[in-house]
Amino acid sequence: MGGSVSCCISPGESPKILRRHVDLDECPITTTEDVSEDTGTYLQHISDRELPDELAQEANPSDHPRASTLFLNKSQTDVREKRKSNYLNHSSPGLLTKKFSSCSTIFIDDSTVSQPNLKSTIKCVSLAIYYHIKNRDSNHSLDIFDEKKHPLSREKVPDDYSVVDPEHKLIYRFIRTLFSSAQLTAECAIVTLVYLERLLTYAEIDICPCNWKRIVLGAILLASKVWDDQAVWNVDYCQILKDMTVEDMNEMERHFLELLQFNINVPASVYAKYYFDLRSLADDNNLSFPLEPLSNKRAQKLEAISRLCEDKYKDLSRSAMRKSVSADNLIGIRNSQAVLS
Repeated sequence: MGGSVSCCISPGESPKILRRHVDLDECPITTTEDVSEDTGTYLQHISDRELPDELAQEANPSDHPRASTLFLNKSQTDVREKRKSNYLNHSSPGLLTKKFSSCSTIFIDDSTVSQPNLKSTIKCVSLAIYYHIKNRDSNHSLDIFDEKKHPLSREKVPDDYSVVDPEHKLIYRFIRTLFSSAQLTAECAIVTLVYLERLLTYAEIDICPCNWKRIVLGAILLASKVWDDQAVWNVDYCQILKDMTVEDMNEMERHFLELLQFNINVPASVYAKYYFDLRSLADDNNLSFPLEPLSNKRAQKLEAISRLCEDKYKDLSRSAMRKSVSADNLIGIRNSQAVLS
């Protein structure tokens, strides 16, 4: 698997996605007979092919950009409780940690949708998984992800491993270790979360204390192969998790792919939605993305880039105007020839 990804199955054809029954009377079919002759053949507008809002809410968020992400919905329960508690106790939500630009200093965010900050992104992804586990609906799982049946280390699994929810710091430490050892990027962390939520929806399971490590590992394993051109081999992960075998890693990856129905495509719109929802999650939980003052050197670089882009757009507009003039001249010549003939 390289950086270029092709979807092997249409997300809309997944049998696991619940769909509302739509009466045919609600969706009248327009035929070419209903269109006047001067308008020509009816062409469906792109907005007519988009998912209605009520159906978008029921769709899988890892496939459709207009569907709400699962982790953000899971976190809203705690966010509302915090706000209610602060209101009843007349307490402030905490010290203001945000920095604001002034006349003397301009602060810029070093995390963008195309180049996210690695540490902050991993923290947010860990927090999203934490809320998935804490506010889960049930404990549906599969044996392939059960840590008791497939331990990640030789240490004895505690008897209460399936009932004690992991803390956010523990999840962050586990993911950070894998990303640091395998030298993975922040974009890979976002794709990991997309695959994780897609697995929960397609396989109709829950991420819970007994399976979260193996599910996260499987999502990271797949995301690193899909996103990075130079992917980490399964045997490399066995060097990080020294007690795991390559056979176990291969079997888990195969099951993960089958449960995803081999749908490993991540549209750019879905990726952007997860990135901005992770930022919203950070704001709700006072996790600030790093800001740094705009230096003279970086300001000059930004100014140079903006001038370069401006010159490029001017050249494109001139080229478009020349093509338009040439097309008008060609039409005039043809009309003249038609008159003469």
